[in-house]
Amino acid sequence: MIRTVAETGSTNADMLALAAAGAAEGNWLLAGRQTAGKGRQGRAWASPIGNFYGSTLVRLRPTDPPAPTLALVTVVALEEAVRVFLPMGATIKWPNDLLIDGAKLSGVLLERAGEAVVVGIGVNLAHHPDLPDRPATSLAAHGAIVDAATFADVLAESFARWLSRWRGEGLEPVRQRWLDRAHPTGTALTARLPDGTAHDGLFDGLTGDGALIVRLADGSRHAIHAGDVFLI
Repeated sequence: MIRTVAETGSTNADMLALAAAGAAEGNWLLAGRQTAGKGRQGRAWASPIGNFYGSTLVRLRPTDPPAPTLALVTVVALEEAVRVFLPMGATIKWPNDLLIDGAKLSGVLLERAGEAVVVGIGVNLAHHPDLPDRPATSLAAHGAIVDAATFADVLAESFARWLSRWRGEGLEPVRQRWLDRAHPTGTALTARLPDGTAHDGLFDGLTGDGALIVRLADGSRHAIHAGDVFLI
């Protein structure tokens, strides 16, 4: 079920409350505008009318792959949905960003409460912000005009299909699709870790559990499980 409200503070906060009240997996909440939208690591997420702001709910099962790998499921489904409206598609950057010509198109925020995982997604459909630390873009800037309701229908179907594969086949098909849609092996990047340290190196794939592999200048390979990645 997809429910739309004109305005709310945060679709993720609302969905977390709905999850606590017993909402079923597969529910989606869309907002025309958010007044307290947020991105990863507490960053504010600009929410002008015309873009996509939505959250959905996953109820974890004992046999599911690790919950953090839902980030890969989400961005794979999101890239597939974007490709419907923009055949050139977008490039995935670890862990769950979409880029077009190096500019950020979307963001994903996963929040967990017990066995409930809320998946929040923001996509620049009509507008994009002027960010201080990275370029941004929108689908409209590339000639793809789509409204949030239409995008939601496509995304919800894609997400449900990839979630089913994640459950039924494990992470590997999702991981392979992620790699197919990501920037090439050997792409130069900087990984900034939560403790403030940084690694400069080359993209060298993903581990079996979805961590980023960075190959350093000395040839060593490091697995990054959390942090921000900037392509150089």
